[in-house]
Parts: sequence; C-alpha cells; structure tokens
Amino acid sequence: MTQPPATRVFLALGFRPFYLGATLLAALAVPLWLLAVLGWWPVATTMPMIIWHAHEMLFGFAAAVIAGFLLTAARNWTGLPTAHGGLLAALFALWLMGRILNLTGPWPIAAWVDASFLPALALTLAVPLIRSGNRRNLFVVPLLLVLGAANLLHHSVYLGWTPMLSLAPTVAINTAVGLIALLMTIIGGRVIPAFSANAIQGLQPKRWLSIEVLAIGSMVAICLHDLAPSYWGLPPGLFDGLLMLAALAQIIRLCGWLPWRTRANGLLLMLPVAYAWLPVYLLLRATLGDSPAVIPVVALHAMTLGGMTGLMVAMMTRSALGHTGRPLVAGPAEHLIFWGIQLGALVRVLSPGLPGPYTVWIGVAGLAVALAFATMTIRYWPILTRPRVDGRPG
Repeated sequence: MTQPPATRVFLALGFRPFYLGATLLAALAVPLWLLAVLGWWPVATTMPMIIWHAHEMLFGFAAAVIAGFLLTAARNWTGLPTAHGGLLAALFALWLMGRILNLTGPWPIAAWVDASFLPALALTLAVPLIRSGNRRNLFVVPLLLVLGAANLLHHSVYLGWTPMLSLAPTVAINTAVGLIALLMTIIGGRVIPAFSANAIQGLQPKRWLSIEVLAIGSMVAICLHDLAPSYWGLPPGLFDGLLMLAALAQIIRLCGWLPWRTRANGLLLMLPVAYAWLPVYLLLRATLGDSPAVIPVVALHAMTLGGMTGLMVAMMTRSALGHTGRPLVAGPAEHLIFWGIQLGALVRVLSPGLPGPYTVWIGVAGLAVALAFATMTIRYWPILTRPRVDGRPG
C-alpha cells in the first residue's frame, strides 16, 4: 500500500501538530527558564522571565494541548471534519509564531499574533459545532474566547497599554488557571470514568447529580470571582469556604470513579492521579492564600504542573496512541514521562519546606520535568509524524 505524504499525515488531525508543538515547547522552555533563573541566559522578552515562564505554560503549552484535543474530539462529537491540511497548518503557524515572537519581538506584533490564536481556534471549532447542532460542547467556544482575552490582558500590562490595572497580570493568570481547571472538571468528568469502565471489567463508576452540579458549579463560581475579584469582593473567609466546598466535591467525585481499581493499568492510572491535584490546589489556595485575588505559588504549581500538565500528558499519550492505531498500553517511556512530571510537581509544591537552598529544589523539579518532556519528544515524534500503523486514514 502506498503511504501518504508525510505532510498530509502530519496535518490530517489537530492532535498531531499541536501535541508535538506542546511537547517541544515544554522540552525547550523548561531548561531555558532554569538557565534564566540561574542568571546564565539574559534573554530580553516582552515580560519578566518568571512571568514569561507562567505565560508560556498557560497560553503556549496548555493552549496547544487544548487545541489538539478539541480539534480531534470535535470531529467525533459532530461527525464533521475539523481543521486539517492548509487550515490546520495556518492555525499551527499562528501558535508557533506567537511562541517565537514572545522571545524575539517586535513586542506589539508579538502580543497581537499570540493573542489571536485562541479566538481563531474558537472560530474554527464553532463552525462544525454549530452546523451539527452540538450544543452540549458549544461551551468550549466562549471558554476559548475568554481565555484569549486573558492572554491579551496579560500582554497589555507589559506593553504599557493598561498601566492603571495593577491587578491585571494576576487577573489574567488566575482567569486562565480557573478556566483550565473548569475544563479539566468537565472533560475529566466525562473521560476518566468512561475510560476506566471500558477498560476494567466489572468497574462501575458512581455519579451523584448533586456532586456533579456542586463540582462544576463551584468551579464556575471560582472562575467568575477570579475574572473580576474587585467586582465580587467576597470576604476572604467566604471565598475560602467556597474553595473548600469545591475541593470536597472534587474529592467525593474522584472517589466515586473508583480510581484505585485502575492501579494495574498505567495509562489509566495517570488520569485520576493527575486529577487528584485539583482538590489539592483548591485546599492549598484556601489555607495558604492571604488574599482571594492572589493564588499562592505552591497552589499554582499544584494546579498547573501536577494537575494540568499531568492530565494533559496523560490525555496526549493516550489519544496519540489510540488515534495512530497503537495499543493503549503504557510502556517504560510513558511511565518515565508521567512520573517525572509528578515528581517535579511534588518537589515544586514541597520546595518551600524542604531543607537546603530553595533554588536547588526548583532545579530538581525543573530537571525532572525537562527529562520527562525530552523523553516524550523522542518517543512521540515518530508516532505523531508517521501514518497510522493500521493503515487507516487520520
């Protein structure tokens, strides 16, 4: 059988370019950030290096994974084609140019190019969702638009466009983290119990309508608060109570999925382990936060590294294997990738209380994550760039 050209294969479905782009970004950005922390890489970016690190994690890495997942999933949701070929190439080029320009400038152009990606993705997804009447998943369109607005707000502060908004960087980061946590809650609540039930004989995850409503509703409330903390003005005690209530709902929900039953299946186990960081993030934020408007650093890393990155990597490995016709089995590389990220998250969260210099533990966490993504690049480059092993299209 004649194999299709490599370019056509690579641009057949959204997961291929965007998963590879996200993996490469993480594999390169983490070491560069460590060099900058040590003072060995005096790069001039549009924003302070520590802020660049946070920005690229949320609006670079996470945005790419979300794009790859949604462009692939929407084809299954709607039965209609999503971006492929030239349109997919244009979307990926827009995302890639944002990453490059954020380092090289010119800065105003970097901001507009980078901030245009998420709205462009939202528009691309809106077409098949609306045409198919798929209202259940249409929520992703406004979510992406708000996330794109947060990205533009983040850029605007460091370009001097909104100097009067002293909380703007915090609002942008908090909003992005909250929206991604909400997306994890909704999508994770669908796929984790479903995947587990399909793979483990006799497993019947439990769902309680009241817990589902509370888990999703409380995350929406937290998102709204983070989007406009000065408008809602919740007292710290009341907001902490909301965070704890959300954490309790997430814990009960996760326990209902019977995650311990997946312990013999490495590829499945990765999903609930990563999801478990979500209630940890909420509890850390409730107990360590001095202000409802500021997320403590350890809580931020629990969410973005342990939870967000962990769950995204678990989904990327699973869907990349499945959509290329390979067995859904975690090999040594997958275990090294996932547990390296989890080790990095654990060290990063515990680092303020560990003995020795703080920067040493940041380095340990960073090296663990960098090694994980270097491994993922080597392992998944051929998987994402070559045809399906079963000869099917896609």
